[in-house]
Amino acid sequence: MSFAPDLTETIARARADLRMGVPVVLRGAGGAALVLAAETLDAQRLADVQALGGAPVLAITARRAATLKARAYDGDLARVVLPPDARLSWVLAVADPADDLKMPMKGPLISDRGGDAGLHRLALTLVKSARLLPAAVLLDLPDGAGFAARHGLTALDADAAAPHLLEVSPMHPVVSARLPLSVSEAGRLHVFRPEDGGEEHYAVEIGQPRRDAPVLARLHSACFTGDLLGSLKCDCGPQLRGALAQMGAEGAGVLLYLNQEGRGIGLANKMRAYSLQDQGFDTVEANHRLGFEDDERDFRIGADLLRRMGFSSVRLMTNNPAKLAMMAQNGIAVAERVPLRLGETDHNRAYLATKAAKSGHML
Repeated sequence: MSFAPDLTETIARARADLRMGVPVVLRGAGGAALVLAAETLDAQRLADVQALGGAPVLAITARRAATLKARAYDGDLARVVLPPDARLSWVLAVADPADDLKMPMKGPLISDRGGDAGLHRLALTLVKSARLLPAAVLLDLPDGAGFAARHGLTALDADAAAPHLLEVSPMHPVVSARLPLSVSEAGRLHVFRPEDGGEEHYAVEIGQPRRDAPVLARLHSACFTGDLLGSLKCDCGPQLRGALAQMGAEGAGVLLYLNQEGRGIGLANKMRAYSLQDQGFDTVEANHRLGFEDDERDFRIGADLLRRMGFSSVRLMTNNPAKLAMMAQNGIAVAERVPLRLGETDHNRAYLATKAAKSGHML
């Protein structure tokens, strides 16, 4: 009998620790490292890391490294060496692009090029999954297990955790209940919870759609600003309401509401991207300066929910070719693409043009 957390639970604990500024320890075949998320790092913990000796580095993604003209010798990331006198302000300036235009010269930045970067790669995956800026301070440890035990830190086996983080966490139905809506009184809301402690996802079922025929479906990523506040910077709110209205008019459909705010980077990082857009960058450039890819969402979640609800074929309401491809790759046949062109305003016209030009949206 053991009450110890399993791998999934330990990863969830590590995410929570990093969000609170608590270090975690990663252990792999090639060694171990102390990891701290740059965004939640404080001056005292940075000083404590530096007092341990060694050569701490700041791991950043290749996207962020390109902005800073730092060498990404590891391909997808750069291990920037912390200067001996580095203060918290230096770490945050490298990790966060908020003041890039005010202080463009942050270097020279020296990148490590020797040794294995596996632990650094896993650290960035962890902080991304915690919806933090993709930047982490790492320090090699001679005895990772002992250090974690002495300081009461969460320790992760990197070889086991790395492939686990690439999988879609299994979803389990929690509850469903009748939900009369303005577009249809025959509405029902289903709540699904992932095993990894992440955000819950929802399915809005209109009517009683047949399971043996293509269902009118929409994969809608959460947009607090557009769906709830009526933001004019995107077309999300009109798309949400338009999709539900069409399902109501046809008498059947399913809308999957996926909690992947800001193309999967979280609301705080989305607001950082908006701030960068106010400085003149488009939506893709803003994501890259933050260290993210164009789109960090995982549409496999939507395919998984559709299968769990008994659907195998869809008439997908989308302008995004990535959604079409991901459905097909995950066993959901797309019988028809139903265009959803709504919500263009003077405020989002350039944003929509960027989605078409750089992300291939069919607008």
